Order: sequence, then C-alpha cells, then structure tokens
Amino acid sequence: MTPLELLYYLGYAGHRGYGTKKQKRLPARVISIGNITLGGTGKTPAAIALTHEAKQRGFMPCILTRGYGGKAKGPCFVSRGEGPLMNAYDAGDEAFLMAEKLKGIPVVKGQNRYEAGMFAIGKLGVQTGHPASEWIFILDDGFQHWGLFRDRDILLVDGMDPFGNRKLLPLGYLREPVSEISRADIIVITNTPPLYPSPLRGEGKGGGESRQRSEITELMKEIKQHNPTAPVFFSDHRPVGFTTVAGDPYPLEWAKGREVYAFCGIGNPQSFSKTLASTGADIKCLKTFRDHYRFSPDDMKTIAADAEKTGAAWIVTTEKDIMRLRGFDLPENLVALAIEFSAEKKLYDRVFQV
Repeated sequence: MTPLELLYYLGYAGHRGYGTKKQKRLPARVISIGNITLGGTGKTPAAIALTHEAKQRGFMPCILTRGYGGKAKGPCFVSRGEGPLMNAYDAGDEAFLMAEKLKGIPVVKGQNRYEAGMFAIGKLGVQTGHPASEWIFILDDGFQHWGLFRDRDILLVDGMDPFGNRKLLPLGYLREPVSEISRADIIVITNTPPLYPSPLRGEGKGGGESRQRSEITELMKEIKQHNPTAPVFFSDHRPVGFTTVAGDPYPLEWAKGREVYAFCGIGNPQSFSKTLASTGADIKCLKTFRDHYRFSPDDMKTIAADAEKTGAAWIVTTEKDIMRLRGFDLPENLVALAIEFSAEKKLYDRVFQV
C-alpha cells in the first residue's frame, strides 16, 4: 500500500468506525445495492430491476439515494411515484433516471439515508395505507453507507473489469480493499450472461468466450477466498430499444447495420460499447467523458460535428447521459440506448427471502 493509499485508508477506516457506531435501524426491511469500486457495475439498472420485483411481490418499495451530484438538499422527494419533481441537475442523473423509470414508486434523496427513510414513512405512510412493516427500502449505492442497518447487502462486481489496477483511491478505483467482499450477503457479477454457470462448466465456443470463462473462473475463486458463504449470481445489461429526443421509441432491430457515433460519460464505457455493438450497430467512433460529466451546449456542438466527420447518420448515448442534456438544443439524430438489468429468478428469490 502506497503512502497516498494509506492516507485514504486511514480516513476511510475512521469514517467507517464512526458511522458504524452511530448506526440506526429503520422500522422496515432495507436492501442495499453497492460495489467496492467507483462506478461501472450497473447499480442503477440493478436498483430499478430489484424495485420492480419488490413491487410485484407485494411490498411497498421506496428508493433511498444520495443523489450523487444533485444540488438539492435532503431529505426530499425526487419522485412520489408520479415522475420527477425536479431536474437532473438538482436530483443527480441517477436519481432522476430512477424517478422517470419507476412509476408508482417513491424516490427519496438524502445524504443521511436513515433520515430519508423516516421522511418517506412520515410523508407517505398514511397516504399509501401501508404500515412500515410492509415497506422495503432499496438503498442505492449503499455498501459504504455505515449509518444505516441493512437486512441484505448486495455487492455488484464488474465481470469485465472487477477491480481496476487494484489500488485504493486516489491511485485506483477501489473504495475499499478487495477483502471487504467478505461483508456481502449476496454477490452479483455483472456484465456477464445471466446463465453464465453453464459456460463455466465447459459449454460455449470460441477463443473470446473461452478467455472470458477463464477470467470469470479466476474471479469466482478470488471472491470465494474472501467470502466462501455468500451466493454468487450472474447478470447482464440487456438492450431493450432506443428512444429519440422527441421520445419516439425505436426497436432494437432498427440499429442493425446503421453507422453510429457513440458517446457517454459513465463509469464503464466499455460496457456501453459492448451492449451497443450487440444490437448490430456499426460504431464508427466512441467518445468518452468522465463519469457524471456535466455536458455543455458547446460539447454537443462538438459531438455533432465529430459525428458528421465520421459519416455516421446517428448519434447514440446512454439513458443516464441524455438526462443531463435536457434543455439543450439537441440534434434530431440523437438517440439513447435503453437497457435493463437481466438476472436469473434465483437471485430475486434469495434477496427477498425472509
């Protein structure tokens, strides 16, 4: 561990110790989704999928989120279940996206997630008719939120790039040492086919697939070294369609053979590129920005000009990125790729097991 990493670790350990000592418990079940790296594992699609599943199983789900990057101070409603009550600049792009996707499900922003949960119960408990015992809180990006007790800690690990260069911040992408995998109750390897255990048994063909199987096998071994008891599941981000600036939907088949210019400002641009390529689109260029990048009108002018130079007829970005472009004068040939978190039913059965 380098001196810079040690300095970060001492601060992390102090924050963890203080937060754990002051930890509080909500009068409802809490399920946390998080990771040990900076972004890129697909927490937002996973939180959306888990929340939909909770509602289908008869719970009263509510998202609790820090609303990273959002300027609004909490606790406050990003949505009461009827769509966003604020813009992406105030809510944070991930919180705004969840508010748009989760109809009938409240999204509450607050740095202190215990206060945010009590705020939700106080404001909506009588209105919904659900007692606190029927609520279930989905804690978005909560693996390092020490101040709130969780009934389940779900840890997401990126199957394409699990731990980066394996260094702690600020020299790497690790928020915590890899050994902290031991705290997870359930582990989900993302960016892999949901039925990946079959290829692990020797099925599947091709050098690329063989290499990926080998890498996932080694990752599984490392995970089990740190946490031999937590069940491990596999998931993927499945493309489901495209949406134009005007809100018109295009099916996946629309992209096949089309020349596109892609750009994104997310934690794992390679995952976006892989998913977009799976639709059959011909990606002429992929322009990347840092995670949570705040685009400007000039950025969009540059992107449009660059796309024209490549000869691409369409510009494609992510749903998360397009949230930050609301209010801009956007080119008519801009579309967003919509994705869904896809995992086997056994994952949800384990998550909601009493």
